[in-house]
Amino acid sequence: MSNSPQHCGQHLPVSLETLGWDDECALAFSKYTGPYIPGRVACRQRTVYDVFIEGGSVLAGISGSLRKLGRFPAVGDFVVLLHRPEAGATTIIDILPRKTVFSRGVAGNEGTDQVIAANITTVFIVTAAGPDLNARRLERYLAVVHASGASPVIVINKSDLVKDPSTLVAEISPLSAGIPVVCISALKGTGISQIDPWLTPGITIALIGSSGVGKSTLINTLLEKSVQETTVTRDYDGKGRHKTTVRQMFVLKSGALMIDNPGLREVGIGTDGSGISDTFPDILELAGSCRFSDCRHEQEPGCAVREAVSDGILSLSRLDNYLRLMRELAFEQEKSAIGLVRIERKRWKGIGKLAKDIRKGKWE
Repeated sequence: MSNSPQHCGQHLPVSLETLGWDDECALAFSKYTGPYIPGRVACRQRTVYDVFIEGGSVLAGISGSLRKLGRFPAVGDFVVLLHRPEAGATTIIDILPRKTVFSRGVAGNEGTDQVIAANITTVFIVTAAGPDLNARRLERYLAVVHASGASPVIVINKSDLVKDPSTLVAEISPLSAGIPVVCISALKGTGISQIDPWLTPGITIALIGSSGVGKSTLINTLLEKSVQETTVTRDYDGKGRHKTTVRQMFVLKSGALMIDNPGLREVGIGTDGSGISDTFPDILELAGSCRFSDCRHEQEPGCAVREAVSDGILSLSRLDNYLRLMRELAFEQEKSAIGLVRIERKRWKGIGKLAKDIRKGKWE
């Protein structure tokens, strides 16, 4: 694919250091010489990828070997490019090791996780005043973000719709202990300075949240120009028509990198349960006092967690959501185990067929 000034998103003359390139990346890339150059995936458009490189960007395809292996780059990935400008072609031939992976569970029988973004430092969980401000949904988001290895920040947008934004923070305070919470109005530009501490050079931030909460408006506000199409939300439910259709990375004026994501209708917990522990530390602490070490916090006698609910220390809805996520995690892990067995059987079936063909002289 050839160089082009008009690709998926914003394209500025950038350096590798601006893209978050560091010594670890350089070491992983060191085995490549000649026509190979490093880059970072900014956007995927069907079968091609928009990739930032030193000083600009290129459109690139993916090599057949990566495709056969089922290794597809995600936005935020550092990649190795076979760059042949004289032939008007650039191809992604390898993906460098990921430092963090933000993924979610997807529907299906294999129990696989979908990678949403890679090598992110911080995730802004964007919600909005009104119907979208839902503690149970935020807990699900937090579990997925914690599992990714990135740090979560809860951003409550459209705070101008209420008289006292502090009430919004109080509404989610039971689940946000130790997690930064900021109230902004991306449309009016108020409170934006509160997110400045995270907008540092080389840092990668991913935006996630429901459709219509104002992620694209926040991008436009930070860039001080309209690069993302937005739409007006409906008054009766606070939702809007879905506008962002692809994930893409933008370079902010501060030097930080920000990834805008389409609104997530469903956020599967996936197969990594580490994020649940970080999201519900209060429940795990209470569980240490349960009579039985394998207490499921349902009907067992001597359950300290249930006692905390009875005493008003812990809300029943928070416990119910914790148990729901734990059941979902067990189901996804079981699906994954079954899927791996199925894949392994298929692989050995292919090896067995190949061996028979060799014995019969049918293989060359």
